[in-house]
Amino acid sequence: MVEGDPVLMERAEAMRFVAGADWSEGRIGTSAPGTALALDRSVQIAGAEHFALSVRQWSCTAVPLHDLETHETIGVLDITGGPEVVAPRALPLLEATAAAVERELLLQRLRSGGRRRRASVARAPRLAVLGRDQAALTVGGVTTELSLRHAELLALLAWHRTGVSAERLAELVHGRSDAAATIRPEMVRLRHVLAGVAPTLVPLARPYRLPVPVDLDVRRLLALLDRGAHRAALDAYPGEVLPGSVAPGVEEIRNEVEARLREAILESASPDLLLAYAERVAPDDPAPLTTALRLLPARSPKRAGVVARLDALD
Repeated sequence: MVEGDPVLMERAEAMRFVAGADWSEGRIGTSAPGTALALDRSVQIAGAEHFALSVRQWSCTAVPLHDLETHETIGVLDITGGPEVVAPRALPLLEATAAAVERELLLQRLRSGGRRRRASVARAPRLAVLGRDQAALTVGGVTTELSLRHAELLALLAWHRTGVSAERLAELVHGRSDAAATIRPEMVRLRHVLAGVAPTLVPLARPYRLPVPVDLDVRRLLALLDRGAHRAALDAYPGEVLPGSVAPGVEEIRNEVEARLREAILESASPDLLLAYAERVAPDDPAPLTTALRLLPARSPKRAGVVARLDALD
């Protein structure tokens, strides 16, 4: 359903933003509705962050809708328009609206005595390692927290999709190839854990690899950066990869993600994005603040706060 100002709706129809159109990430690239569904989280996409050229005159904020009983994603609530729809206040307002819609749908079902059936379409297992030491593995709508060592092993196998030898995995986890004798029992324990919660994900051997693809949050974040969706990437970054891990392979992934995110934000030419990055991700890094100060208009009321933050870093 698409509703709104008749003039804007006529413009939206020109780019096929109409009821029944396929605006998924796979079909249209980065856009708030499709990206929110792909990430299963709220996103804001401003102008040039869209993948398709025809959409770059628009900005949008989108929030996925869930069935509160089954946790299934059932839709997305999106507001599309000018720059004002990605203002900081737009996202919490839309999230509150989405929460009200979810509750109302549940109340209507309870009043009618019905119950929604679980979705029959299987989704790829999801592994979340950003901003957490205990990785969250979600399979079939059920989430299991993994220990740090199991999180390291599974994240490395999901990252190295073609597989790694026991010696290479030992280097990635312990920093030396002669620790392969230690890796083997650790893999046995990981297999035992996965056999109980995700049997289809039990790793294969020679080389060690996963039998099915895993939706790794790190790869989704990097894909957003590759598409130029810097705002969505920042929203999808709750913290560094497995911050408590000292495994060399995890540190490599962590450093790559941090470097690529920083580079993308510094090149974004968006003062608001730079300031959000400085506050949430890199409070001790002067580069985003000095870049934002250079880009802010001379009369911007934000300049004084940026100067004060820079002075505090000296």
